[in-house]
This record gives sequence, C-alpha cells and structure tokens, in this order.
Amino acid sequence: MVSAKTRFWILIALVTVSGFSQGMLLPLLSIILEQSGVPSSVNGLHATGLYVGVLLASPFMEKPMQRFGFKPIIIAGGMLVFISLTLFPLWEALWFWFILRVTVGIGDQMLHFGTQTWITTTASKETRGRSIAYYGMFFGLGFTLGPLMTQLLAVNEALPFIVSAILSMIVWASMLLVRNKWPERNIDTVSAANSFGRFLQTGKIAWVALLPGFGYGFLEASLHSIFPIYGMRIGHDVDMLAFIIPCFAAGSLITQLPLGTLSDRYGRRNILLFVLTAGTACFALAAILETSVVALFILFALSGMFVGSLFSLGIAYMTDLLPGNLLPAGNLMVGITFSLGSISGPLLGGWYVDLFPGVSFFYLIVAVLVTIIGAIYFKQKAVF
Repeated sequence: MVSAKTRFWILIALVTVSGFSQGMLLPLLSIILEQSGVPSSVNGLHATGLYVGVLLASPFMEKPMQRFGFKPIIIAGGMLVFISLTLFPLWEALWFWFILRVTVGIGDQMLHFGTQTWITTTASKETRGRSIAYYGMFFGLGFTLGPLMTQLLAVNEALPFIVSAILSMIVWASMLLVRNKWPERNIDTVSAANSFGRFLQTGKIAWVALLPGFGYGFLEASLHSIFPIYGMRIGHDVDMLAFIIPCFAAGSLITQLPLGTLSDRYGRRNILLFVLTAGTACFALAAILETSVVALFILFALSGMFVGSLFSLGIAYMTDLLPGNLLPAGNLMVGITFSLGSISGPLLGGWYVDLFPGVSFFYLIVAVLVTIIGAIYFKQKAVF
C-alpha cells in the first residue's frame, strides 16, 4: 500500500480526471445539441443532468462512507463515470444522454465527496488552505483541458468520449493501491433524524461558507454550457470558443495555491470578498467588450484568477467554521449547494439567452456574484 503523501496525489489525480470529464461534457454536448437545432432553453435544461445526479446522490453518501470507508465510495464513483462515458457514442438521443449525464453526476459526487472529505479531515489547520488549493487547482487543470476535446469532433464524434473514458479508467485503477480509511467514528449516523439534525446544525453554523460553492457551480456550468451557445449567436467561431472557455479554468490554476496560502494568513472571508469583487468587475467588462475575441481571452483568464478559486476557498472557510464531527455533513452540503448553483446556471442562462437576446449574458453572472458579495459582507465576522 502507498504512503500518505502518494495517497494524497492519487486523490488529486482522481479530481483532475473528474474535472476533465466534466469540462469536456458540458461544452461538447451543448455544441452537438446546438448544431442539431435544439433550443437553448432545452439545451440548458439538458445540461443540468450532471448536477441533478450530484443532488440525487448527496443525501445518501454520508452513511455508506461511515460504514465502508473512503475507498469503496471513490472506486464505485469512478466506475460509474467510466461506464457512462463509454455509452455516450452508442446512441444519440436526448433522453438517453440525459440519463447518462445524471449517472456521471452521481459518480462524480461519489468521487468528490470521498476525495474532498479524505483531504479535509487529514489536513492540519495550518496547511488546510494550501491542501485544498491543490484540490481546486488540479480540478481546474482538468476543467481547462476538457473543453479542448471539442476539437476532436472534427475527427469523430465518439473520439472525445473514448479518450475521457480511457483516462478515467487509468487513474481509477490507481486507487487499488491505496489502503482504505474511515472518517471520524464519533458521528452517529444510525437514524435519519440525527442526519437531518447534523445538516441543520451545519447550515446554521456555516451557511455563509456554502455560498462560494453555489457561485462557483453557477459560473462553471453556465460558462461551459450556455456561453458556447451565446458565443455562437453573437458571431464567434466554435473553434475559437473552444479556446476561450478554458481560459477561465487556466486562470484559476495560476492563483489557486497563492490564494489558498493567503487565506491561511489573512482569513478566508477577507480573501473571498476580494476575489468576488475583482471577478465581478471582470465580468462587467466582458459584457461591454464581448464582441472582441482578444478581450474575452484576457477577461476569462483574469476572472478565473479571481473567482476560479471560489470552490476551494469556500471549502476551507467551511472547514474553519465547523467542528471535526460535522465535516462530512459540511462537505455534503458544499456538494449540494455546488450542484444547486450548477443546475441554476444552465437553467437561468438558457432562459436568459432566449428571453433577453439583446442583453449580454455576462450581466446575469454579475448579478449572482453581487448577491453573494452582499451576503458575505453583511454577515458578521465569526469568532473562532
């Protein structure tokens, strides 16, 4: 069995491949459906399938993890993702692809909940921000590379799915070398009432730390599933969009680790307010300069450098606020709010593009970020 350090990097590799498959599926399927004449509102609704799966799986993750440990949850999730990716090329039907999206979402939630909880419960408080920043950074790396797979559509429509499935299987197999571990045992998971009570307690203590996860989910899903549609409608080329979209995740790679380290030193709340304000300014500029390819390249990268770290900063903030016995529930709630944001992004984005064709799509993102800034700013600073 591998060492704790090697285990950490295997978990990070799993997160990277998960980000890759998600980053590929959202724009890839959106482009295929748009070119097939599917309306943007239906396209956006279809894109929610991944996050519907996340939401469906979330309430049922904690008890199996307490019973079986981290490893079986992660292995089962990886297998679901691999099988689903191999099935996409077999039949192009809206309902069939939606079911596969939901299945990928369930598998991804199992992967993320297992890896995320394993990392947060084993990292020390002094290095927690940096450890979780690695988690977010490598997820962002996968998300950066994923949309580039749309280039393979010109070769064969099945090729992106095959490449992603092979990568998933290779990394998944490395988990067989890891020794299983269990989360803290002082959590009573016997009754649903106790589970519900822990969720209530977690929400009461750390609700403000769940908002960045919602915001990141909204950004990630809407930029990858709705912006390709909007971009084509305002005259941008599909191949160019395939390079613009990854700039957001690429920008986050540059700053994930520095921002995580800064949050260890200056506090999560202060860093969150800073990145949210800067990200809002970037998207407001993007709304004004959206017809310029060069401006979009620059602003997507800059916005990623700021708000591309929302998810990892939110997890670190939540981990600071909660006692150790509530961390599994906290990680589940981060996943739930992330999926709620991810469902809201394509849904609201698809409706927005249909209902307001003359208004920039980026103003919707600005409105969401401003709302989160207000909630965090006016929430009294917690004393630990």
